[in-house]
Amino acid sequence: QVQLVESGGGLVQAGGSLRLACVASGTFFSLNTMDWYRQPPGKQREVVATVTSNDDTAYADSVKGRFTISRDNAKRTVYLQMNSLKPEDTAVYYCHTRTIRDYLEVWGQGTLVTVSS
Repeated sequence: QVQLVESGGGLVQAGGSLRLACVASGTFFSLNTMDWYRQPPGKQREVVATVTSNDDTAYADSVKGRFTISRDNAKRTVYLQMNSLKPEDTAVYYCHTRTIRDYLEVWGQGTLVTVSS
């Protein structure tokens, strides 16, 4: 069973930085495309960043140049470095992947990021 556990959320002032981490278990991690999503209060969940098994990355326009996604296959961990945070970045951030065999979605429990103005 694939499991994802996020950490690193918290309260930060605008302009500050946070780094989120997501540890995966139950999967051959290096083959998985990994994503970070977020869900702002009262809004729909949206994709923030993606990293493929080949280390190709993609970002939502709203975070380009401020956020960086990376992975450490030896640690089975994907990171999201968030710099120059804005109040509109406030959200619950979720780690996401799909199982390799059945392409089923797997979500972490989420970690709350609050950016104060």
